[in-house]
Amino acid sequence: MSAHPLRLMVFDRTARGPFWPGLSTAWRTGGWIYEHVLRRFDAYHGVSSWPEAFTWIAAQDPARPIAEIQYWGHGNWGGARVGGEIFDIRGLSSVHPYRPLIDAIRARLLPGAASLFWFRTCETFGADVGQQFARALADRLAARTAGHTFEIGTWQSGLHSLGPGETPSWPADEGLHAGSPSAPLVARPSRPWLVHTISCLHGRIPPGY
Repeated sequence: MSAHPLRLMVFDRTARGPFWPGLSTAWRTGGWIYEHVLRRFDAYHGVSSWPEAFTWIAAQDPARPIAEIQYWGHGNWGGARVGGEIFDIRGLSSVHPYRPLIDAIRARLLPGAASLFWFRTCETFGADVGQQFARALADRLAARTAGHTFEIGTWQSGLHSLGPGETPSWPADEGLHAGSPSAPLVARPSRPWLVHTISCLHGRIPPGY
């Protein structure tokens, strides 16, 4: 694999408002800016299910490896959603229907855990279940994973990344407003002064995050 590695983004196209543009419009616009203005993506695509997302990622320009995948959508502790469908640790099981799709993506990633899968979603890496998902996904893909522990928007707090075999360095209660790491209830909103915060226009993970 000698071609320039791909940087890809998928977003939830189902998040539409009843009377005005919903978040899908914002994510689509952001994807256009990232690809055509900031030159941070090679391609982006709106999806209505996780199988559609995984199939699109695995099929992009198959002669080139994949360096980075970002998902923009809704999340919860330990998972990320497309519409009502959640991708969490259960989707990494060897008997789950996602298995061949995830295997196809893993085959496209760079060696040495040099690729990144980044969830730009609310609290996906928060609480105990978020840390478990981060570790399991990094090991399953043999890649670096990243996600947030707070509710995110324009500001995106609690950004952390984890490589295969690594242990989460962030507290399991980070980003929690109510509940406990074992039973999270409400996440805190992101603020620019909170831990590991970037903006929605920040396209790279800072060193140490």
